[in-house]
Amino acid sequence: MSQAPVVELIDVTRSFPGPPEVQALKGVNLAIDRGDYLSIVGPSGSGKSTLLNVLGLLDRPTVGEYRLGGVLTAALDEEARAGLRARTIGFVFQAFHLLPRRTVLDNVLLATLYSGVPRRERMPRAKAALDRVGLAHRMDFLPTTLSGGERQRVAVARAVMASPELILADEPTGNLDQQTSGEVMDLFEELNADGLSLVVITHDQHVADRARRSIRIADGRVSEL
Repeated sequence: MSQAPVVELIDVTRSFPGPPEVQALKGVNLAIDRGDYLSIVGPSGSGKSTLLNVLGLLDRPTVGEYRLGGVLTAALDEEARAGLRARTIGFVFQAFHLLPRRTVLDNVLLATLYSGVPRRERMPRAKAALDRVGLAHRMDFLPTTLSGGERQRVAVARAVMASPELILADEPTGNLDQQTSGEVMDLFEELNADGLSLVVITHDQHVADRARRSIRIADGRVSEL
């Protein structure tokens, strides 16, 4: 039996009340299989952030269905949604979102609090994740002492810590120079080669072009490129 897609959006519309009412997403259909590598591009105001919020279970569709790992998310209450999100999705943002007064290791460990990782496994997993991104030698440092590229690597380690099925990366290279951007994307692609599904939302065409699939969102509508 074939596995369900990691992500399946079926006729998803997300409306915000007005006046006038705004439809940020309009009848979106999208399937992302396990191991897919997808970029999402589009101008400012096109619906990228709304799509990310729906995919990340941070927002609900107004109309339509969202299945995550085969689970119909509309049927879940907020606690169940939070649990599914913690187990299934890792997030990487442009702004890193690291706690400046906690060590690199502590920042990564924080990702285990809601993910269901057994307590005895948390420290070994955090150290393994930092080793995976090449930062085992920085685990006792504070984020403020790291370069931008190193901070984003910490964010990636935090995202993969709980062995999610899907990484959602929102402008992950937006604060990085070209060389460092390439190094971070190389890391994402290594993780994808290991079987992790990867969705990168970006305005950088060089970053978008690296993905095996690319979709464009414009005026709330999605088209495959």
